[in-house]
Amino acid sequence: MQNDTRILATQLGQLLLTRQEWLATAESCTGGLLSGTVTAIPGSSGWFDQGWVTYSNRAKHAQLGVARETLDTFGAVSEEVARQMAAGVLAMAPLATLALTTTGVAGPGGGTANKPVGLVWFGFAQRAPSGVIVHAVSQVFEGDRDAVRDASVAFSLRSACALLA
Repeated sequence: MQNDTRILATQLGQLLLTRQEWLATAESCTGGLLSGTVTAIPGSSGWFDQGWVTYSNRAKHAQLGVARETLDTFGAVSEEVARQMAAGVLAMAPLATLALTTTGVAGPGGGTANKPVGLVWFGFAQRAPSGVIVHAVSQVFEGDRDAVRDASVAFSLRSACALLA
């Protein structure tokens, strides 16, 4: 684990502990790297609830409730799927108050003109008194598969810290 992601994961854990909140994740292109990063932090059992690696469309649908027509219409690498994954995490993990999701094209193949290698969609869902708040954002990262996956984890952690700060 890179030092910056360790620092970010530690910061996120401290924010969650202070707020008495819990994290859950669902990952596609990062394949468990995000969950592995946060669970490498001592004491993460006090703020990390659970995670899913939903690499296939079938898993996204069956485990998180992502609609088949959303997957068919927009594809797995899309804002709509990232948002539905995040909402699905909170629906399946009642203890969690924050959901982080990743879905993207890590490469080296699989990219298209509209969805190039390095494109990653991030979903975020938070429980609030008014209900669940969900949003998604995309980034395009440079580099090889490892670089895209590492940058995705760092971006997700940094964004989560910003949400809770």
